[in-house]
Parts: sequence; C-alpha cells; structure tokens
Amino acid sequence: MALLRPVLDRIADKWTIMILTVLCPQPSRFNEIKRRLDGITHKALADALKRLERNGLVTRTVLPTAPIGVEYAITPMGHALRAPFEAMCAWSLAHGDAMAEASAAYDRARGAA
Repeated sequence: MALLRPVLDRIADKWTIMILTVLCPQPSRFNEIKRRLDGITHKALADALKRLERNGLVTRTVLPTAPIGVEYAITPMGHALRAPFEAMCAWSLAHGDAMAEASAAYDRARGAA
C-alpha cells in the first residue's frame, strides 16, 4: 500500500488519462495533442508531458524537420494503462449524466433544508 498512492498520484491527475488516451493510437506532435484536449493550456500540457516522460509513460523524439518538430509517443508501460483508462472513460460516459443528476438532487436537498 505504501507505493499505491504515489503511483496513483502520477497516473490519475487531471490530464494524464486524457493525454495517454490521445497518444495510444499513434504518436502525436504537441499542437495536435493540445487541439484534441479541449481546455488544456500550453503550460499545463508541457508540464504534464514532462512528468509523463520522467515517469516513463511517454517518449519525446526531436524530428529532423525544418522547423524542428517534437513528437510524443506512449511507451509500453504507458500502453499497459490503455485498458483501464478506456474502461474509466466508458464508465464516465455511461454514468456522467446520473452523477450530475445526483449532485443536483443533493444540492437541492441541502438548499431546501
């Protein structure tokens, strides 16, 4: 259990799941990742990609293009998270409306008390 929390902190933050989901099918450049992730800032994406690279979940490759390009790809260790992340995404899509309704009902009940 001692290792569980630090690992979960690294893979279950605000953007990690979504970034790895974007990178699973194919490597992508920074701006392509940013376009596919609605709402992420340039800084947040840069910081998250550095963290993911540091933790061994993505690789960063400088491309010999003009201007120089950078491509990010998921590592085998990062790819091992695909099935659990896809399950979480499917669960979120299936239950998101019900959670929103439960939250609204809770807020109404607390507001009426």
